[in-house]
Amino acid sequence: MAAPSAPLLRSHPHRRALFPSSPRYRPAAASLLGLPPRKLGSPRRLLHTAVRSSSTASPSAPVEEAAAAAASTGDAEVQERVVLPTNESSDLLLRIRHTCAHVMAMAVQKLFPNSKVTIGPWIDNGFYYDFDMEPLTDKDLKKIKKEMDRIIRRNLPLVREEVSREEAQKRIEALNEPYKLEILESIKEEPITIYHIGEEWWDLCAGPHVESTGKIDRKAVELESVAGAYWRGDEKNQMLQRIYGTAWENEDQLKAYIHFKEEAKRRDHRRLGQDLDLFSIQEDAGGGLVFWHPKGAIIRHILEDSWKQIHLQYGYDLLYTPHVAKADLWRISGHIDFYKENMYNQMDVEDEMYQLRPMNCPYHILVYKRKLHSYRDFPIRVAELGTVYRYELSGSLHGLFRVRGFTQDDAHIFCLEDQIQDEIRGVLDLTEQILGQFGFRYYEINLSTRPEKSVGSDDIWEKATVALKNALDDKGWEYKVDEGGGAFYGPKIDLKIEDALGRKWQCSTVQVDFNLPARFDITYVDSNSEKKRPIMIHRAILGSLERFFGVLIEHYAGDFPLWLAPTQARILPVTDNELQYCNEVAAELKSRGFRVEVCHGERLPKLIRNAETQKVPLMAVVGPKEVQARTLTIRSRHNGEIGAMHVDEFITRLQLAVANKSSL
Repeated sequence: MAAPSAPLLRSHPHRRALFPSSPRYRPAAASLLGLPPRKLGSPRRLLHTAVRSSSTASPSAPVEEAAAAAASTGDAEVQERVVLPTNESSDLLLRIRHTCAHVMAMAVQKLFPNSKVTIGPWIDNGFYYDFDMEPLTDKDLKKIKKEMDRIIRRNLPLVREEVSREEAQKRIEALNEPYKLEILESIKEEPITIYHIGEEWWDLCAGPHVESTGKIDRKAVELESVAGAYWRGDEKNQMLQRIYGTAWENEDQLKAYIHFKEEAKRRDHRRLGQDLDLFSIQEDAGGGLVFWHPKGAIIRHILEDSWKQIHLQYGYDLLYTPHVAKADLWRISGHIDFYKENMYNQMDVEDEMYQLRPMNCPYHILVYKRKLHSYRDFPIRVAELGTVYRYELSGSLHGLFRVRGFTQDDAHIFCLEDQIQDEIRGVLDLTEQILGQFGFRYYEINLSTRPEKSVGSDDIWEKATVALKNALDDKGWEYKVDEGGGAFYGPKIDLKIEDALGRKWQCSTVQVDFNLPARFDITYVDSNSEKKRPIMIHRAILGSLERFFGVLIEHYAGDFPLWLAPTQARILPVTDNELQYCNEVAAELKSRGFRVEVCHGERLPKLIRNAETQKVPLMAVVGPKEVQARTLTIRSRHNGEIGAMHVDEFITRLQLAVANKSSL
């Protein structure tokens, strides 16, 4: 049996709790439900729990606001938590999923005798198996599932057998299974192990499995989809039919997982991006190239402006550098040797070859090299929102998550050896401040150490690794050590943020680099007037604006908080008689920097519904009474009717809410 493939969804090393399947349920913030607090970065068993509430909070409200609304009504009822195990936390689950792959293959070959089997590993949320056969339909999946149920009900034993390589080859040839012959050739260990389901079907496999098919809860198994997949992942090979399935220990877990999938689908940034008119990818321009629409562009502007302000406060200097450079620059950096497959073809400019940049690092080094530096100059911190271009196959492109042109929140720190720890700690503090703005509080952190192949002396690797560890310890963050998982040029810290559904997203990274300073021969003059080489630290916090925006869309379900919403308030006149006053109020609010718009021409209930559909945080309703009293009647998307208030009071409360990044 081949090793498991890459996961469909990023998993947590501990159990993951999901809310029940009713659409009336929402995940709630742990702190509001009396769960114990924990340090940032520390693991936890319960990522979400569920509450039922009759509050006016929108079902699509952000997690914190939904929980707060439920708590404020006093009628929140904590429901039984459905805790989903992972393959790492439950040996039984892993055995169930591995066995389900075999059961499915047996069912397929019973229904489609001419099908040929290949590999069938377990994955993070279930299993899959690849078959060489005619294309399958959803109707075929239902038939396969029914046959799997029959096999499960028969409670057939799973029997392990050891055979010689020659015997295994003989049996495979007798079944005319050419793909299994290839797999057999790739197995180096002996004896060869085979697993039988009863006396009717067998497969090359190392295990593990449950004792019999009856150990599987057939109501906890579901076939999810079918897709095309090339044998061995090579497009030159045969196209196979890959059937994906999910399996759990019991039916309740399956229901929770199905609801998780439905919620993830509801939050899909590609659909929400279209529904809310945030961005698009225009095929006329080419795949993987993002068009930021006005509403998405204003959110990007807020992100960039906040990013720049915080970096200036932390002592960074801002840079803007070119999108192209002479190809020789990328030769010196090593990208052409080690990264060429991710770079676009070079362009000829007056008989010199130029290259679209895949990274910003060499540019920042050139800025450093423009003059001689003294040890007194350090640390030197430079930051840029730099757009880069990387070649991606069209089949790998995925909304904002995998694109061909994107903007990195890139920064580099040049420092002395004894400054590494303080600088890393500063980056961690900055990371916490920036990510905290968006409600990200729970992190998974990995510290990756020296791999077998690397550059730099043992002494500097030790100093850098200890500095990274000390910075994390000083911060009080728990982390896992990935021994040998560092880059060849230095150790690193990788940080994954956890979204509202408990999914992990790799965004932030801090990397110490001993390679580029040597390649570009950058130096400084020390206190003894001798030339020394500085330490270079690469760091990104958001990762890329495009990908981070996609994460935000799904984290908030498109329901952006007041400070970040593209339209913060809509002013809604009851009739056109109030339109002039509405326009005057809108002009006043815009002059104070608020993002407002006046919508009219429809009946008020429809104007309110439209604002709800577009997830506008606030609505200001204006009728004859409001015009006469020079007031607004405010309705919050999450908190319901707030009531009438004068424009000046509304402005004051808006300013306070935006400054505190809270709701009105």
